[in-house]
Amino acid sequence: MNIALSKGSGSEKYQMYGRWLHAVDPSITIVDLVGLSPEDGVARLKECSGLILTGGEDVDPDRYQQPEKRAVCGTINPERDALELTVAQAAIDANIPVLGICRGLQVLNVLYGGTLIADIPRDDHHEHRQYTDPETSVKHDSEHDVFAEPGSLIKRICRTTEGTINSAHHQAIEKIANMFAPAATASDGIIEAIEWGDATLGGKPFLLAVQWHPERMDWNSPFSMPIAQHFVHECMAYQALLRQA
Repeated sequence: MNIALSKGSGSEKYQMYGRWLHAVDPSITIVDLVGLSPEDGVARLKECSGLILTGGEDVDPDRYQQPEKRAVCGTINPERDALELTVAQAAIDANIPVLGICRGLQVLNVLYGGTLIADIPRDDHHEHRQYTDPETSVKHDSEHDVFAEPGSLIKRICRTTEGTINSAHHQAIEKIANMFAPAATASDGIIEAIEWGDATLGGKPFLLAVQWHPERMDWNSPFSMPIAQHFVHECMAYQALLRQA
């Protein structure tokens, strides 16, 4: 079974997505879309049974009609924005399961008309960014609590309504797209997971997006490996439907 990653190479942290999936099913073939044109990305996606939109650079605020926010953005990659917005829409149109992680959540929100906080205000009680160890100068993910909505998909997958997650982002959802509903939040109100707002009505492909990085958490956490397991199950179900068609 092939699963596409919008970016699955280039550094050690990107290799972790594949390892996370292979912990569920070692036979999965990773299809890395990085560097492809949107058209070529869609062509490769047709060979796959799932799509993960991975973490990375800031989404260009031009994409959500707030170009003035560029001043507080970090690195922007217009080519990656174009690829991911296109393949995400193509996957959803083809009913291919989609999982968004960190930047991936933001891409999906922008795709459907949402906006982003370009730089989360700092306070003394919540930290969403990575921090730098003063002794080693090595960057580490922060940690904070997360609270899942009682009736949400993330609650059903992770079988808990609260816990601790890692955090490595300075942007987040500002206005959530009308298509989505918050599935989990941090104690400061930052949206940490989204899903279809009308998922209970049926007719929608599997879609879940989380602001944390489950692939580089302790895999024993309820907010890590259960997400990979459920996503792979959805991909296998999609593949089975294709074989019957």
